[in-house]
Amino acid sequence: MIRGMLKFFNKTGPCDPGWHYMLPPADRIVGAQLDRYLRHQLFWVLHAPRQTGKTTFLMSWARELNAKGEYAACYVSVERCQGKTDDAAATPIFVDSVRWGAKLCGLPIPESFDTAPGVALASSMQTLAQQVAPKPLVVFFDEVDVLEGETLVSFLRQLRHGFSGRGVGLFPVSIALAGMRDLKDYIILAKDGKNVNPGSPFNIKADSATLGNFSRKDVADLFAQRTEETGQRITPEALAYVWEQSRGQPWIVNSLFERATLRVLRETDFSPVELHHVQEAREQIVEARETHLDALEYRLDNPEIYHIVATLINGGIDMEMAKTEGFRLAMDLGLISNESGAWTVANPIYREVLARRLTFGYQINIPGDTFRWQHPDGSLDMDSLLLEFQKFWRRNSELWEQKSDYTEVFPQLLLMAFLQRLLNGGGHINREYALGRGRLDLLVEYRGAEFLIEIKLLRDCDPPKDLLEEGLAQTKRYRDSINTSIPSYLLIFDRRSGDKKAPWDDRVYWRETDGVTVVGL
Repeated sequence: MIRGMLKFFNKTGPCDPGWHYMLPPADRIVGAQLDRYLRHQLFWVLHAPRQTGKTTFLMSWARELNAKGEYAACYVSVERCQGKTDDAAATPIFVDSVRWGAKLCGLPIPESFDTAPGVALASSMQTLAQQVAPKPLVVFFDEVDVLEGETLVSFLRQLRHGFSGRGVGLFPVSIALAGMRDLKDYIILAKDGKNVNPGSPFNIKADSATLGNFSRKDVADLFAQRTEETGQRITPEALAYVWEQSRGQPWIVNSLFERATLRVLRETDFSPVELHHVQEAREQIVEARETHLDALEYRLDNPEIYHIVATLINGGIDMEMAKTEGFRLAMDLGLISNESGAWTVANPIYREVLARRLTFGYQINIPGDTFRWQHPDGSLDMDSLLLEFQKFWRRNSELWEQKSDYTEVFPQLLLMAFLQRLLNGGGHINREYALGRGRLDLLVEYRGAEFLIEIKLLRDCDPPKDLLEEGLAQTKRYRDSINTSIPSYLLIFDRRSGDKKAPWDDRVYWRETDGVTVVGL
């Protein structure tokens, strides 16, 4: 670190204790016995979503082992092999990656070994093991999930071949493979066109471990490092908001802290970080479409991922979902998580980003300046806004739905787009949805006022009276969990087919029932 320079919260690449506020990543590893892997000379797998700290952990542990001097540890990233499905094309990259990793970790650079495809990687590690002897060699391979096809099969087979002859001066005594996915979930296409089980070419794996998110205490401890260095404090409300919005996802936590301390507040302003600073930081993150969040949005182009997100928004049930590759991928991405027994999008910021991506096409076609939705004092007139949406829905929904790619969640997306288009810059929408809930809950905040909206879909199988009673009960439970006096709205979209769907004049209505405004659509 440059003399006199303050540390900062890092959101780009691995953390360095000399530059960044950081927590020991090894403390968050779940299911690993690090000392045992070394003592028993084991090969193992570390898998976790992007931007959770895998690389930081591997590089930190390599530095620690090399500093202690008992082992020689080499960090190797194979990321540059992405897209190289031919082993001959990947071989020189493997070799160069080992050399670069050795240089990075202060180890001798292996110079002479067999460069033939299928043996070059193993040969380079044998050479490096000889050069660092009498210290045992430990190698951490990062970004292994980018490997595919013939390249992945060859990579794993070379490691398996070396496993039986591992030892000081012979081959790495312990190897870790790190990536987004567990090894058993990789889908490999071998040369002959048959799917190959990764357990076959790499059946010597001892363990699979993962990295957990930050705990509430971790989030507080991370900012406490800033307080200790600069004296800057964070209010309890702001700290609670960081946890609520991030659910401990490390990239989001660091991003919120970084923006709050260096952009909302200036770098030389050590005033306390308050709730409104973090709220502004959140909006900046969502609007900026930073790489991590943009990559999640991109995943919606995968039909299986879209189906999962759509089912969550619907609050629907899919008994087969857990068996799908899309569900496993969504878990590995950290896109979904189990919260209080229900599967949902992993945190409110992910929910916001995905919803904005799905509704953006609608938003840009909604003329925001033609609707009445504010009182004369500029506060939100929710009654007027929803009455305007009723008219908009009646005039446009049938035509717009014909052009929509998201028909199963079209009502929810169009409503969210309508709200977002009008409230941009002055309001915020909190979204609650999960598998099996049978509804979508929205909490709209505008200039300090809050409004609750619950959305239900009336389908062919639903008796209208039963659905209304269920919706009212759910709305009141949600209202009572927040604030019993909050204005509450139950929106019921008639999604029945054919003759079962009511005529427009009966479908569009406005009623007050048990303190809840029921809006028919």
